[in-house]
Amino acid sequence: MKQTVKWLAAALIALGLNQAVWADNMPDFQKTLQAAKQGNVDAQYNLGVMYAIGQDVPQDDAQAVQWYRKAAEQGDAQAQVNLGLMYEQGQGVRQDYAEAFRWYRKAAEQGLVQAQTNLGNGYAQGQGVRQDYAQ
Repeated sequence: MKQTVKWLAAALIALGLNQAVWADNMPDFQKTLQAAKQGNVDAQYNLGVMYAIGQDVPQDDAQAVQWYRKAAEQGDAQAQVNLGLMYEQGQGVRQDYAEAFRWYRKAAEQGLVQAQTNLGNGYAQGQGVRQDYAQ
């Protein structure tokens, strides 16, 4: 089961990067970094993805977490779910199911189906929350 979750997490993170790279106006790393430092939530999310998979930068889970967190704190649902995945997997942070669940909930409240699924899995497995099949 854990291997399936890891594979799914990697696929979803890669999907997020593909969407960013395929965008018509995807700026290069330096422009993305500059925009992210100025508070641009899309750039912060994109940097998180770039660091998570090592696209145009050395792969660095701690940096991915830093940039996902910045975007997540501004309400970006995909950054919230990716940050949750990092906590669930213990990538770049200490593994913490409760913290993962917290970020999944924020994204789920915005209607992100992936986050809603992750919440359901958390309830079913009792990870980060008390096991509850009724939720």
